[in-house]
Amino acid sequence: MQRKLIFLDIDGTLTPAGSNIPPASALDAVRQARAQGHLVFLCTGRNPAMLAPVLALGFDGAVAGAGGYVFAGDEVLFDCPMTKEQLDLGMKLLKENGVFRTIEARDATWGDEDLGDFLSQAGDGNSELVRWRKALAEQLNILPMSAYDGRPVYKIVFMCRTMQQLAPARAALEEDFNFVVQDVAAHQCLNGELINRKFDKGRGVRIVAERFGIPIEDTIGFGDSMNDLEMIETVGYSVCMENGSPLLKAKSDLVCPAVEQDGLAWAFEKLGLI
Repeated sequence: MQRKLIFLDIDGTLTPAGSNIPPASALDAVRQARAQGHLVFLCTGRNPAMLAPVLALGFDGAVAGAGGYVFAGDEVLFDCPMTKEQLDLGMKLLKENGVFRTIEARDATWGDEDLGDFLSQAGDGNSELVRWRKALAEQLNILPMSAYDGRPVYKIVFMCRTMQQLAPARAALEEDFNFVVQDVAAHQCLNGELINRKFDKGRGVRIVAERFGIPIEDTIGFGDSMNDLEMIETVGYSVCMENGSPLLKAKSDLVCPAVEQDGLAWAFEKLGLI
């Protein structure tokens, strides 16, 4: 069988939202696929520090930070933090409009100190919100914003009540940054990310494919939310989880059972990867 290059989102795809522990069936499927000669990469919004516990379970590398930092084993393939001027302007405009912020460097994450109170008022309808809430509750290395030490930052994650709160930042930064807003409304607030237009998950897929000489038609991507859109649109074959976004399902080649229902193992078998 032709070697495939497989890309897996983490939260809501490989693991239940907010968890670092995939179902045993998913881990077994990944191990079997790699034993067959396929390459399996994580493809996630998480920075390397936050994805490290999952990476240690056995993967070939990652498209991290929504594509801003890409690596295969110990080899860095792409590295693109935002400039200090971009970061300072975005943080100022978001704060002035009551937007709650977290910022992600390669090896650390900082969040507004009152973000936990904001999230406690929100519902459970969004995997990103669930992840951040659990990370705060379990103190998974999200440092207070006052402790930020100037390290290069790859993205800003935002949460707010209305789109109008984002308008000033969008007016100043949308030429250089894509404001990716989640399409799930049940959580009673907006959340999303500022992603540099110089990269995205789809371009990360192409960087890895080129590195290993694997045609795009032999790539497969698994995701669950609209921040996986560029990956889903780039890979040769796309899969969305049943627990995922209705919009992403409509754009995917296959919808598989939810992560908690052994969806990855089901799809790996259906696609002949194991």
